[in-house]
Amino acid sequence: MEEKKNILIKDLVKQLNDIQKNKLWMGDNFEKKLNSLSAEQAFIRPLEKLNSVAQIIAHLSFWNRDLITKLNTGEGVFLESDKENWNSTEELQKQGWSTICENYQSSLDEVIKILNSKDDSFLKQVYYDQDFKQDFTYEFVLNGALHHHLYHLGQLGIVIKLIKLKHD
Repeated sequence: MEEKKNILIKDLVKQLNDIQKNKLWMGDNFEKKLNSLSAEQAFIRPLEKLNSVAQIIAHLSFWNRDLITKLNTGEGVFLESDKENWNSTEELQKQGWSTICENYQSSLDEVIKILNSKDDSFLKQVYYDQDFKQDFTYEFVLNGALHHHLYHLGQLGIVIKLIKLKHD
C-alpha cells in the first residue's frame, strides 16, 4: 500500500496553526493579539477608515467558510461584494465578541480538518473561483488564504496599537 504523501499539506497546516497560536519569528500570533483586547475594545474603530478587530475576524471567518466550500465542492459561493464580507461593527456587536471568535476558530478548525484528510496531489487539482471567474489550483487558494491571514495579522497589530494608544 502506497503511503499518503502530504508533506506540503502538513506544511500549510503547520503555518496556519503557527500564525494562530505558536511562536512566530516576526511577532505576536492571532491568539496573543486577540487575548490582549477586552470585548469592548474589539468593536472600536480607532480611525474612521479602519475596521474594528471584530470586523477583521468576522471577515476572515467569511472567507474561511468560502474556502471550506471550495475544498468540499470545487467551487466557492461568496463574493467580494457580499455584505457579510465586511459587516458593520453595530451588526457584529449583536453577535458578541465571544461568538465572533468561536466562529473564526471553528471555521479555521474545519479548514485544517479538511486539509488533514488530503494528500499533496490535491494541491494540483482545480477549483472554480467565483470572483476571478476561472479555474485555479488548490495550491493557489490555500497559499492565498495563508497570505490573507498574514496580511490581516499585521493589520490587527496596527489597529490594536491604535486602540490602546487612544483608549488606555
